Amino acid sequence: MPENKRQQAADTWKLILKDMAQGRELLGKIEQLARENPAPAPITFGTSGWRGETGNDFTFQNLRVVTAAIVQMLRSAGPELLKGVGAGSFEEIQRKGVLVGHDNRFLGPAFAREAMSILSAENIRVYYAGEASTPELSAAVDRLGVSCSINLTPSHNPANWSGFKFNPADGGPAGTEITSVIEEKANALMANPPPIPDTNPEFETVDPIALYEDFLNNRGTLDLDGIREFVRESDCLIAVDHIHGSTRGRPQRLLGQSPKVVSLRTDDDQLFGGIAPEPSARNMAGLQDILSRSKARFKLGALMDPDGDRIRLTDGNRDITMNHFGAMVLHYLNQYKNIGGVLVKSVATSNFGNAIATALGIPIRETAVGFKNFRPYMLPSAPERAIVSYEESDGISGYNNTLEKDALFGLLVAIEMMAATGKNLGEYLSELEDEFGAYFPERAGVSVDRALAGAPLVQKLARIREACPTGAELNIGGAIRRITEVITLDGTKLVLDDGSWLLIRPSGTEPKVRFYVETRSPGEQKAMVETAERMVKDALKS
Repeated sequence: MPENKRQQAADTWKLILKDMAQGRELLGKIEQLARENPAPAPITFGTSGWRGETGNDFTFQNLRVVTAAIVQMLRSAGPELLKGVGAGSFEEIQRKGVLVGHDNRFLGPAFAREAMSILSAENIRVYYAGEASTPELSAAVDRLGVSCSINLTPSHNPANWSGFKFNPADGGPAGTEITSVIEEKANALMANPPPIPDTNPEFETVDPIALYEDFLNNRGTLDLDGIREFVRESDCLIAVDHIHGSTRGRPQRLLGQSPKVVSLRTDDDQLFGGIAPEPSARNMAGLQDILSRSKARFKLGALMDPDGDRIRLTDGNRDITMNHFGAMVLHYLNQYKNIGGVLVKSVATSNFGNAIATALGIPIRETAVGFKNFRPYMLPSAPERAIVSYEESDGISGYNNTLEKDALFGLLVAIEMMAATGKNLGEYLSELEDEFGAYFPERAGVSVDRALAGAPLVQKLARIREACPTGAELNIGGAIRRITEVITLDGTKLVLDDGSWLLIRPSGTEPKVRFYVETRSPGEQKAMVETAERMVKDALKS
């Protein structure tokens, strides 16, 4: 029975994740289930594509369904959608082609081959990037002039997940005007899925990091030659932890081979050593260790997720999250490189950037969570162009750069920042905090049953805003705070009378409720997080 195979996959992954050493032997069973499981799955593109558990709902058959749905969409596209893929007809899409790549997860190359077979059978030209990071694929779309790309990655999700991102001709994440069509056609196809391709796909192999470097030189926001000179001539150490991901080898390609450029966790490990491969504080230990033993004047550590769209930084003395780093990049690009425009950030992101922008006379644009919401400000033709776009969940891009979250850009701009300021990141951040004020953000979350995700979860969480109108009081660790503003752009954000705030929203990619808080002193963080967690649990019980 199909549903039995889905349960087998879920149970097998539990065994694998419980005991990685023994579990590696069970990956063959997961591949068998991924190939043989005929069970349909609802296709939903969240804030960053469709994701599912490998062998359970993310199977070869369901991958074929989604790819075939994309072909159907392209074949029947109207003028607006054709404009989005940079073509005037399906025949032009066939000539311009589609780029396919994947991160280094289990079955990535096999999934890519399946997608390429569907495209090739429709006489669509196919470019294959192989193992590549998300920003490389975004840049390659621009440099190759293809109509769109398929990127097989679930980003920072654990090893049991696979994912599918679709990007149109501008290289950015597809908007809902595109993904809603893919969802509709894919879910309709589930009843009559496409056959297994009986021909080998035809494709042209490309070098994604070479295309990325060409893109950076063409856009001109960063000075690659100057960055390389700093690494070559200064007393520095650049350490990058790839968590076994697709960014491995990229710093050396961009910066040059040097003993000053050190990489951690570059070996093949499709289970990521048993950890969640995300840029989190608990994953920074390796970088902290190597930097603490270095006597270099300039020290930089960077932690990247498997598809290279998220980054967390440290100078060995201070862990610098995106809440602070994004604001630093805003100040640097505006004050040191004279780049004007607007600050673009998600509603869940620290107000540190707001304080800097306000002081410098830079307009602020806040969006719902999801990097695709930044597109209107990142396009070269945008009337209001972003100096920097970033979100608290470790994603960043800058003026005239890729429309995707770009960890490689984050690494390069951090090095350029050190070269221009003559300071380590922590020193630069301390100066900015002295000038613009200190902010203390934090985030957490609770998992929910997968059956609750979607509309039922949204409905339960909506009760929070009903119970917390403007003017109401909240008890935060014994201190009474008044709600001065309720923002419902994405979830429920409660701004309090001391400038602190909390935001509660359902995740767009996982069965979780996320909550974000910010206080004006570090001692208040714990109480604010506990308050948000209590409010979430009360809402879920109701």
